[in-house]
Amino acid sequence: MLRAAPGAVSAACARGRTHPVHTMLGRHRIRTASGGPVTMTDLHPFIAGLPKAELHVHHVGSASPRIVADLAARHPDSKVPTDPEALADFFTFTDFAHFIEVYLAVVDLVRTPEDVRDLTFEVARDMARQHIRYAELTITPYSSVKRGIDARAFMEAIEDARKAAESEFGTVLRWCFDIPGEAGLEAAEVTAQLATDDMLRPEGLVSFGLGGPEIGVPRPQFKPYFDRAIAAGLHSVPHAGETTGPQTVWDALNDLGAERIGHGTSSAQDPALLTHLAEHGIPLEVCPTSNIATRAVATLDEHPLKQMVAAGVTVTINSDDPPMFGTDLNSEYAVAARLLGLDEQGLADLAKAAVHASFLDAAGKERITGEIDAYARQWLAR
Repeated sequence: MLRAAPGAVSAACARGRTHPVHTMLGRHRIRTASGGPVTMTDLHPFIAGLPKAELHVHHVGSASPRIVADLAARHPDSKVPTDPEALADFFTFTDFAHFIEVYLAVVDLVRTPEDVRDLTFEVARDMARQHIRYAELTITPYSSVKRGIDARAFMEAIEDARKAAESEFGTVLRWCFDIPGEAGLEAAEVTAQLATDDMLRPEGLVSFGLGGPEIGVPRPQFKPYFDRAIAAGLHSVPHAGETTGPQTVWDALNDLGAERIGHGTSSAQDPALLTHLAEHGIPLEVCPTSNIATRAVATLDEHPLKQMVAAGVTVTINSDDPPMFGTDLNSEYAVAARLLGLDEQGLADLAKAAVHASFLDAAGKERITGEIDAYARQWLAR
């Protein structure tokens, strides 16, 4: 599915290799070969215009500094600063636990249906600027309902924003309702109720997830709630193996029926797990910069993305909580190009991998992959 063609930057090129090197992504052969060097600067314009899909990105975590500052101004009792420089310092994390603390402070800014609607619409606007055609936005309704927002008003707010965004920007949004793991089984029960109640469940809901910290939050305890969601027709997409070992990924597969894995970073530590993911076509939602920001991985050069691809695992590239990590999806594609040695066609294949791994309907997948192919052909014909 991915092909790193002549001109891609790779370790092999750096060593002067002149013959193609083949590897696998999912069940597809990709080619990495040497040629004239392609710098990341050369790829940025291509990435900027490339139609893309994003499968692992959080609702509140996508609030840009301008959105956060606006919400903080609306709610001056919050500890979140409105000054841009102070806000940048606020978003500097010491570890994953500190990230969760900061994240929850921003969550507390979303207090009314108007806040929900404005946040959602502005997130879609930022996505459209990056040529994101489709996104599965992870939303944590429990946090809003617990803070007093009426559940029906919450659903109406996100749906109104979704429809307006698709009409105005052409960006298609779908929802993943996730359990905030740190809030325990009470949150799981509320989230499952909201996700499966036919009188409340929003039209755009496609999947059911589990986020928050992994340490001290074992996956098997959430099995009954995932069983209910799956029975209601939702897809299972829990976070696993981000800050814990590969056993958490196995638990997500065996107990939660995971169809995709959020992060799955530690999967690279278990060859048997990588083989299982590859053979069963279970994609990983990889978020490289996020893994560095939360200290899940020490450096980008140590990121296991290349190991995952070499093992034949399908990977998608995502931004997770982009403004909080000082990134966006375009930047993550540039990171992936460097780590995997991809050129323009390889990046187009990476974009199509995300579309194929999505829960978009067949017609929608065909439309977006057609856009990607047309864009790449036009670019490469220049």
